[in-house]
Amino acid sequence: MRVICPHCLSVNNVPKKESYKKANCGKCKKSILDTKPIELSETTFDEVVVNSDIPVIVDFWAPWCGPCKMMGPNFEKSATKFPLKTLFVKVNTENEQNLGARFGIRSIPTLMVFKDGKEVHRVSGALDESNLSKLVNQFL
Repeated sequence: MRVICPHCLSVNNVPKKESYKKANCGKCKKSILDTKPIELSETTFDEVVVNSDIPVIVDFWAPWCGPCKMMGPNFEKSATKFPLKTLFVKVNTENEQNLGARFGIRSIPTLMVFKDGKEVHRVSGALDESNLSKLVNQFL
């Protein structure tokens, strides 16, 4: 399966397994098991979403948004639970207004789930850690 390196955004081919002890990027050699959310821009968004064989959960947020600040730690914590199962990414709508407009983001935070490069689900509003995990599990 194709997965994106969270450090250099290179596409890596990884055998599909139930769990992984070690998996390093073929380009930068850093661990692709590092599951911290990746900050995407208009130039990197399509490349990452289209080239990921695992579901991509996108958090559209802004630094001034109170609910976004509340959900941010839950989003980061949830990302650590699904290494090489789901890719967690963030889009700062303040800096990436074209992406927000392209996807019709009207309120933040908005979470979008992409599979095979296509949007399959969308939810607006802050989610707690439990509901984030339930959302992810729906698309595994």
